Amino acid sequence: MIEIMDTTLRDGEQTSGVSFAATEKLSVVRLLIEDLHVDRVEIASARVSAGEYKTVKKVAQWALKNGHIDKLEVLGFIDGSLSLDWIKETGCKVVNLLCKGSLKHCKEQLRKTKEAHLEDIKGVLHLANTMDICVNIYLEDWSNGMINSPEYVFFMVDNLKDENIKRFMLPDTLGILNPINTGEYCKIMIDRYPNLHFDFHAHNDYDLAVANVFAAVSVGVKGVHTTVNGLGERAGNAPLTSVVATLKDQLKRETHIVEEHLNRVSRVVASYSGIRIPNNMPIIGDSVFTQCAGIHADGDNKNNLYYNELLPERFGRLREYALGKMSGKANIRKNLEALGIELEEGDMKRVTDRIIELGDKKEIVTQDDLPYIISDVLDYDNTERVKIIDYSMSLTQGLRPCATVKLEIDGNVYEQTSPGDGQYHAFSKALWKIYTQLEKPKPSLRDYCVMIPSGGRTDALVQTVIEWNFKDKNFKTSGLDVDQTKAAIIATVKMLNWIENM
Repeated sequence: MIEIMDTTLRDGEQTSGVSFAATEKLSVVRLLIEDLHVDRVEIASARVSAGEYKTVKKVAQWALKNGHIDKLEVLGFIDGSLSLDWIKETGCKVVNLLCKGSLKHCKEQLRKTKEAHLEDIKGVLHLANTMDICVNIYLEDWSNGMINSPEYVFFMVDNLKDENIKRFMLPDTLGILNPINTGEYCKIMIDRYPNLHFDFHAHNDYDLAVANVFAAVSVGVKGVHTTVNGLGERAGNAPLTSVVATLKDQLKRETHIVEEHLNRVSRVVASYSGIRIPNNMPIIGDSVFTQCAGIHADGDNKNNLYYNELLPERFGRLREYALGKMSGKANIRKNLEALGIELEEGDMKRVTDRIIELGDKKEIVTQDDLPYIISDVLDYDNTERVKIIDYSMSLTQGLRPCATVKLEIDGNVYEQTSPGDGQYHAFSKALWKIYTQLEKPKPSLRDYCVMIPSGGRTDALVQTVIEWNFKDKNFKTSGLDVDQTKAAIIATVKMLNWIENM
């Protein structure tokens, strides 16, 4: 069983612009320990601030009450009793002691000999023992130490291996390793010190963090460090989701992680951190379980030809089938199945052609749009009953916006004018005046979203998606134009035809 130590709340908080509030830290700790079953959580660095002290104390009180206090770890420093006193006063019981793992760091940052640094470390270890604080040791910059000064690394571990240290943690502090030398250096440590517990701590500067974790575990490392969503300084740390899936599927090594909660926890952390999850991030990205090419959807219908072990259900997700210019009939059929709709082969081709046409224009086609597209393309009682004949909108400084709308419904033309709080609001009020005059029911607007389609530029088309509620049914319509108000009007006309043909 591989031990997972998650350092989202310590190393992950070193991501530029990320700072977790006290309630957020407690929430994340609870999710990591109780929902995901992470073995250990590094929650802070000692002596950072008065606010951090209060937060750690609050988290420790919760952990003690719920039997998890030994799972909390705090980064401490070689500073006599200062870090240990801070940790003890918060109620925590485990220190991850930051020691120098390379001769260069020892000489140039501490300006000490290796013998002097070792003596300082032993002094802190003695104090920790008297205070009943469990000690793990970080050999900071260990990767550079193994490359440039292995004799220094061996000197430190030779003289510490018989001390009361639970784990020796091997950080690739600057993210300079690759899978080949990660495996080589970790194996040297394991072969030389077979009775010690080693953790590996990866950074992602070369986008090799997960691969390096793979290499470390493959040669016998017993624990690895991760962060949720790969948060961390510079290019970040090894993402928890990718590490767990890689260990299980590629190395057949188990962890205690409950996979089905990974997606939810990742999104909570994304919300707290303000760092969005990339659409193509493995396991948790919005697009990673979406089949775009029609041939892939066809293969899914034929004994799951395009499936691998990363089944979305493992991670609390579902497979989706994108609708766009790459769509084939199989993609459309998968979405129709979800809606309970069946089409003849000829009709399917016409709908597919229409979706491809929309995709070529960068219009976002969703499953919610399908019924309207089908109705529009196949003319299921969907003559265009509602048309905008003309409209005029004015925007003048110091005056309310005003709109005049000329509308045709079933061949009859109506016209109304209204002011509003904005141009689209004025347009809507003029429109609903006509519907009130005709005693027609009106939908309510639930949400209004404006975006530039993916891959667009500053002069790109604008996508306006409006969510409506009509007769207790929620649905969305969208419009595409260079002007966002016109795009909203296109979406509104789609909605009017929808409700007229219900």
